[in-house]
Amino acid sequence: MSTHAKRERLLLADLLEAAGPDAPTLCEGWRTRDLAAHVVVRERRLDAAAGLLVPLLRSRLEQAQAEFAAKPYEELVRLIRTGPPKGSPYAIKQVDEGANTVEFYVHAEDVRRAQPGWTPRQVDPVFADTLWSRLEKSARMVCRKAPTGLVLRRPDGQTAVAHRGTPVVTVTGEPGELLMFAFGRQDSAQVEVDGEKEAVERLRTARQLGM
Repeated sequence: MSTHAKRERLLLADLLEAAGPDAPTLCEGWRTRDLAAHVVVRERRLDAAAGLLVPLLRSRLEQAQAEFAAKPYEELVRLIRTGPPKGSPYAIKQVDEGANTVEFYVHAEDVRRAQPGWTPRQVDPVFADTLWSRLEKSARMVCRKAPTGLVLRRPDGQTAVAHRGTPVVTVTGEPGELLMFAFGRQDSAQVEVDGEKEAVERLRTARQLGM
């Protein structure tokens, strides 16, 4: 049975393939080639990927990413589509599902929403609930640097306190859109933002909310 992570992996690979190696993305400074290299390094070079969290290893990460970005683009897309090698923790279904569902969803949207004339994706209710569950559990970590208090709210009224503080800004939208907002893609997230004008502006223009 296909998992959410596997489906999002294949969608991301398809979007990267269709866009080509030099298309823009929502990741500042990255073209599609750079984004593809990031995904491959994260899964296949765990020693270098640790640089995402450990500043002392950042140079190793940057070197590995540059090496993969120099590879043929078609190879990078193929490596994403086929998944991690045996022996990688990401090859374990439960790890893949837990670590990659949101990662691949956000990066797929990074590609989709950076292209001219992009159209919103229709997310099925089961997947929307999955994204909301992940966001509820991680919101305080993901948004730990938010410059204001932050409450995330679904249209049905379910809420998650992402950051405590005042003044409070409430962001309302579907789970996928709230994820994009929380992960620093405020300009492309289709949400409603309510609060004091100055606080809303600070939140919307923050370069990152935590990650």
